[in-house]
This record gives sequence, structure tokens and C-alpha cells, in this order.
Amino acid sequence: MSLKKSAKIRVICVICVLFWHSPYAQLDTTKVYEINEITITFTQQREIIPAQRLSGEELHRLSSHSVADAIRYFSGIQIKDFGGIGGLKTVDIRSMGTNHVGVFYDGIQLGNAQNGQIDLGKFSLDNIEEIALYNGQKSEIFQPAKDFGSAGAIYLQTRRPTFEEAQKFNIRALFRTGSFGLANPSILWEQKITKSLSSSFNAEYIYATGKYKFRYRRVLPDGMVAYDTTAVRQNGDIQAVRLEGGLFGHTQKINWNAKVYFYNSERGIPGAIINNVWKHSQRQWDRNFFTQASLTTPIHRRYELLARFKYANDYMRYLNSDTTLMYIDNNFTQQEIYTCFANKVKVFKSWDISLATDFQWNMLQANLRNFAQPQRYTTLVALATAFDIWRIKTQASILSTFIHDKVAKPTSSHSNNHEFTPAVIFSCKPLKKEEFYINAFYKRAFRMPTFNDLYYTDIGNAALQPEYVTQYNLGLQYAKSLKKGILENLTLKTDAYYNEVTNKIIAIPKGSGQFRWMMMNIGFVKIRGIDAMAQLNWKFPYDIRLQTHINYTYQKAQDFSDPTDNDAVAGTYRGQIAYIPWHNGSFTLQFSYKTYNLNYCFIYVGERYHNSANIRANHEQPWYTHDLSLGKTFCFKKWNFKVSAEINNIFNQQYEVVLNYPMPGTNFRVILKFEI
Repeated sequence: MSLKKSAKIRVICVICVLFWHSPYAQLDTTKVYEINEITITFTQQREIIPAQRLSGEELHRLSSHSVADAIRYFSGIQIKDFGGIGGLKTVDIRSMGTNHVGVFYDGIQLGNAQNGQIDLGKFSLDNIEEIALYNGQKSEIFQPAKDFGSAGAIYLQTRRPTFEEAQKFNIRALFRTGSFGLANPSILWEQKITKSLSSSFNAEYIYATGKYKFRYRRVLPDGMVAYDTTAVRQNGDIQAVRLEGGLFGHTQKINWNAKVYFYNSERGIPGAIINNVWKHSQRQWDRNFFTQASLTTPIHRRYELLARFKYANDYMRYLNSDTTLMYIDNNFTQQEIYTCFANKVKVFKSWDISLATDFQWNMLQANLRNFAQPQRYTTLVALATAFDIWRIKTQASILSTFIHDKVAKPTSSHSNNHEFTPAVIFSCKPLKKEEFYINAFYKRAFRMPTFNDLYYTDIGNAALQPEYVTQYNLGLQYAKSLKKGILENLTLKTDAYYNEVTNKIIAIPKGSGQFRWMMMNIGFVKIRGIDAMAQLNWKFPYDIRLQTHINYTYQKAQDFSDPTDNDAVAGTYRGQIAYIPWHNGSFTLQFSYKTYNLNYCFIYVGERYHNSANIRANHEQPWYTHDLSLGKTFCFKKWNFKVSAEINNIFNQQYEVVLNYPMPGTNFRVILKFEI
């Protein structure tokens, strides 16, 4: 049965049911009656390898303040967290490096041509409806060429306004307070302008002192305790404002949206705790602005068009006023223009072809001495095809990337690169009546050196080559809905993978001192791993529901850069690369009873090393945290109120995600939520 016929049958069934149960069923059929408007939504699932997802109430029940906190619960993820609310938070998927992760906001990639890293701590969960993690790439051919370019991707989908019958607006207000001197109010206003046009406005303010106690303890290789004391984390304060507005429109043939985003913050940089230095004076100012728009329309029953546009302007100032080290007052301004046109043609019922063309311009200006003021022109062309035959689905794509760098200083080198990167995705459902799938993919990706890698004064190396990633993945997935018993449904998923990273870009000392560095291509990493996930939903009598979710990752990520560096004492050859644990995982339990909900979260990160030299001096102990939250919802007429309390790191474990950056111990939050 075709999708078109299936959709028609569903519509007829819904109308029949509504009519049967309506008061009009007994009325005079010779007369004409007017009934209220009925909206029917039909969504076609095109992805052949599902993503890891957190959405809706499940997402907002987690003990999470930002996007970075939430994605800790995915498998195959490593978070670099430099501590506190205002600390830098970046993500690494399957140990391939932060710069190989694409972060997409409402379908358009967030950019940082300066250093390639997206600070996920800047993005609040207040306006996020869903977070999805894809290994390789999204298995959907009707998408921009950019979406084919990353070795792994995180998609952040913001809330789109929906309205009940006769409702003209939605209002949601939140206030959070708790440890670290936190004060975090936010408001969301959604307005229905016409039947086909709505708007959304979201504002948020964050203030926190960032102060928390931590234990400063080091044990020497011989087992002796070098020092053991308690101190208070300093210079971790933050003040930030986020404003976000959007327009959403649709007709019978066109679906479009436009968005404006503004973020402004001042924060302290707490720095590393080394040699009994407890306080640092570095500060950072960020101002991020972007506006973007997206339009999708079926031109013909066999042809669809997707168009997107974005302009971004980012400013960052870094100040180190400590003259005993080095006085630094640097500022950087980035600009970006991005356009995309994607086309999809349905050749036959089971065969689609797409062609996407993207163009992106990036520019970086800085007050550094002899700075190159680089500009980068990037053109991407992606050709993809998808087949759906019997119970086998396949997709294949090839991305062609053309990059040209232009610099202001005549002594700087111009960089030109042209790369082809293919991908093949396969999914098979061997049993007709069971939701059991065998998935596999192969993908090759690359990333250009960032502006800092190439052009940063006295550090950059204009001769750097791109960094390449090759990925192989084989996975199994099984889902089952049960009609009897207390277990409603379950989902099991596991993936085995092998990745190679070549031409890895690293920083090495320049000359005889440790104060001057330069960027070099010398790295080669092999990564073998297994990701496993299990989700079970339970339904008990008396309106009691329980959801359990387990994630586990095993990784062996070895440094094969230099075969001669195999010294037994400090050699790095075949060593586990820095900060990658062999074992890590998470467990979440979400319990609800009528208007109450209770949530428990456990995160475990196993032993690891902070250097590829896997010696005792570089060893980092495992760490784990327990988080608990309790919420209650109250209803009064059209108003909904919710009060919830969270306690995180219940057992006050002292740990570090990054060496010498202590994380908070036990902390709490209280959240008040109001909706109409």
C-alpha cells in the first residue's frame, strides 16, 4: 500500500470516529451543519538508521542545565567540562575529536571558523524540544550538503508553536535558583497570528557566582600524599542574556520559518589549579548573533525544494590582567554567510535522488600583531541516492568540498583544497513481523584546519593539511511493543565500530622552550568501540509509569602516531589517547504517578589517562555521580504550575573531567514553572 493511500485511509478513519462520537451523528442529515476545524498531521519517517534522541518531557526531566549536560546520557560521547555553570563545555563523538562534530540548530550548522569548537554550555534547554545524536551522518538524503560533511552530528530542534482549539497564545515562565548563587529566570511567548502564521519569543537571564568547595588532593607515584586541602573555586562567575525570536508559516505547499538569535555574556575563567594558585584573573566576553531562515516546498509530486540562509556575527574578548604572567587583551570578530539549495527527485516509487549545493563565507578579524585577517570561501556539492526495495534500505552519497582561503598579509600562504568524501548506509529488516534491523555504514570525512591552526600569530602553521576520518559501523536494533503485562515496550540497540583519524592536528613545542608552540600534522589514531543501549517502558496499575534507559560504551582509542616512541617509561605509541575512558555509561529512571514525577540519573566514567603516555603519573581515577529530582504539577483552570527540586552529585564525589579543573560537589536547584 502506498504512503498516499495509507494517509487517505487514516484521514477517513479519523473523520468517521469523530462523527460517530459527535452529537451531529443523530442530527438531520438533510441539513448542512458547521463543525469545528480539524487538524490532521501525517509524518513520514525517512531515516533508515535511527538517532539517539532525547525529547519532550523525558528531556526536561533530566538534571540538566544546558545542552552539554543533557547529551551526557548518550552512548559514545565524551564531554570536556572545565567546571561550573560558566565553564567551557565541548563534545567529542567516538573519540574522533571535537572539530569533527557538527552541531546543527534548527537544521543549520553552528559555526566557529576561529577554533572549530562549539561551546554547548551556552545553549539552554528552555526552548529545545529535541536533541538528536547521529553517528556518521543523518540517514536522510533531502538535506543540505553541510549535513553530509561531519563525522558525527548533534541536532538541536527548538520548539515550534502549537495551539489548542480557539487558543491564541501560549505563555511559559520559569525561575531557577540554587547552588553557585544561581538566578535564572526565563519567559516564552507564542502567538497565533493567523491560521498559517505564528510567532515565538524567548528570553533568558543567567547569573551565578560560580563558587563551590572542592578538595585539592594529589598522590605521588610512590603512594605518598603530596597535599590534601579544601578550597573554594574562584572566578567562575557568569552573567548572560539570551534572546530568541521566530516566525513560522505554512500553506498547503510551503513550510517556512525564520529566526533571530542573540546571546551576550561576561564570565570569569576559573583556570587550572596548579602550584597552589587558587584564583585567576582571566575574563571573557562573548556576543553571538545570527539570523536564519528555511523554506521547504514540493514543486511537483516528484520534486521537492529546500532553501536555507544564515548570517552570523560573533564577537569574543579575552582579558588576562595578571602582569606576572603576560598581559593579554585580545578581541576577535567572526562573520559568516551561508546559503543552501537542496533538490530531491522521486525517480520511481522506491528510488530517490537528491542534489544539494551550499556556499559559505567566513571572515575573522583580530587585534593581534601581524594577524592575517583570513577569509574562507567554501562550496559544497552533495549528490545522494536512496533505494527502498523489499525490506532493504540503502543510501549512498558523495560530497565534493571546495575551499579557498584568502589572507590580507602578503607573507601568508593561500590555501586551496578540494576533497571528495563518500558515504554508504545500509539497513535490512530480515524478519517481516519483527522490528529487528541490521544496520551498517561506511563514511569518510575530513575537516580543514581552523583559522587559529593556520594563522594564529607565532603559533599557526599555514602548511597544515586537512585531518581525515574513516568510519566503519555495524549495528543491531530490536523493538517490541507488548500488549499484555506491565512492560509496554522495549528497545535494544548495539553498534560495533572502527574509526581511523589520520593527519591529526596537534600542538607541539617550538624550539627549546615550552612557551612557544606550533601546529603540526603528525597524529594517527585507531579507535575500536562498542555502544549499547536499552530502553524499557513500564505501565503499572493506578496510573503508575516507569521508564528505564541504560547506555554503555567501550572504547579502545590508541595513538599510532610515532612507532619509535615506544619507550616503556613514557612512550605514547599504542597508548590510550588523552581523556578517553575504556568504559563509561549512564542509567536513568523516570517514575511518574498522576501529577508527581521522580527521576534518578547515574553517570559513570571509567579510568583514563590525561596523556597518551599511559603511565601511573598520568592516570586519572574513575568518577561517577548520582542525581535525583522530584516534581509536582498543579492545575487551576487553564493554568499549569510545576514545582521541582533537584539534588546533583548526591554523595559529594570530588572529581575532575579535565586535569586540574575540579568539578562541583553536592549541589541543588529549585525550579518553578508556569504555563498557560
